[in-house]
Amino acid sequence: QVQPVESGGGLVQPGGSLRLSCAASGTIFSSYAVGWYRQAPGKERELVASITNNGSTNYADSVKGRFTISRGNAENTVYLQMNSLKPEDTAVYYCNIGVAYSGSFYSHPNYWGQGTQVTVSA
Repeated sequence: QVQPVESGGGLVQPGGSLRLSCAASGTIFSSYAVGWYRQAPGKERELVASITNNGSTNYADSVKGRFTISRGNAENTVYLQMNSLKPEDTAVYYCNIGVAYSGSFYSHPNYWGQGTQVTVSA
């Protein structure tokens, strides 16, 4: 079973930046889409950004212009660059290996990482 591994979370002040990484085998990443999700306490998990196998990206309205999803040069890592962070961005961030179809990302139920905590606070 493939399990992505997230890293890069931490505590940052409002207005700061973090870059999250999601790593898995190169074969998987090169063939599938990848999505970054987040889940805040008491809230449902939400999709914040996705990237297809050919590099097309989509973002939630709440992060457009602040977050950027990209693939690493070796194509075995997907990044989420987060700038101008706000307290409401505080959550556990997860990546998922799934599929993209007609502009939408569909997660695979078995391909979740363990998550990385992002806390935005002064």
